[in-house]
Amino acid sequence: MAEVKLHGRLLSPFVCRVIWALKLKGVPYEFVAEDLSNKSDLLLKYNPVHKKIPVLVHGGKPVCESMIILEYIEEMWPQNPLMPNNPYDRALARFWIKFAEDKLVVAILKLFRSITGQELENAKKEILEILQTLEEHGLRERNFFNGDNIGLVDIAFGSMLYWMQVIGDVVGVKLFDSHKFPSLHTWFENFKQVPEIEENFPNRDDIWFISNIAVNSGWPLIECSSIKFVCVSHFVLVLFMYWCLKMFFSLCFCYCLVSRSEG
Repeated sequence: MAEVKLHGRLLSPFVCRVIWALKLKGVPYEFVAEDLSNKSDLLLKYNPVHKKIPVLVHGGKPVCESMIILEYIEEMWPQNPLMPNNPYDRALARFWIKFAEDKLVVAILKLFRSITGQELENAKKEILEILQTLEEHGLRERNFFNGDNIGLVDIAFGSMLYWMQVIGDVVGVKLFDSHKFPSLHTWFENFKQVPEIEENFPNRDDIWFISNIAVNSGWPLIECSSIKFVCVSHFVLVLFMYWCLKMFFSLCFCYCLVSRSEG
């Protein structure tokens, strides 16, 4: 079997999509952590156009963009199918995947960037309308979008809804209400309980950390973030500088005392 490597950051929802699909397929892979503040030569080589993650490298050949990677995984490893067999059902699945990419991803990014005021209200309204559409037309009283089994549509929406909940907590809005969207909420609980999904969810506290830092600092929320690493590095640097200044002033104070005692 050709070697499989995944370049990414564990806190990226788009990287998580690929991890979940590989786990559901039972495909072994090597994870290569990327620092997006200092992009590796390999990342620039494998994705010279967008220079982003995730990038799946299979047998030395790179595949970029999360949903394109998922389609590649589905076709390359047909076991445990994540798309329906029926052509019409496959077309419907592709429709909802495009809906997730064109509508939900964009709306969540707007929510993140709109901290207060009318922009925040507009972002909330847009997301609520998207969730209502999914509630009424997406699941149709099924456990998953494909029916009884998890599929690519579930991965596309599930990755974004998880991050949406955390970002909502950061900006102080609750959007995914179980009373307003009972079918969607039940589906999401089923989704999170799939072993391959549950065992590979990123740490919620870490997502909250980078989201909170970015919101309060005005940094952009890039889809494949290394913000936590950067923030922690800066924090350690500040602490070190504080310690150096404290030691400097302590030494100065001691020198003054010694000078006065000798005088």
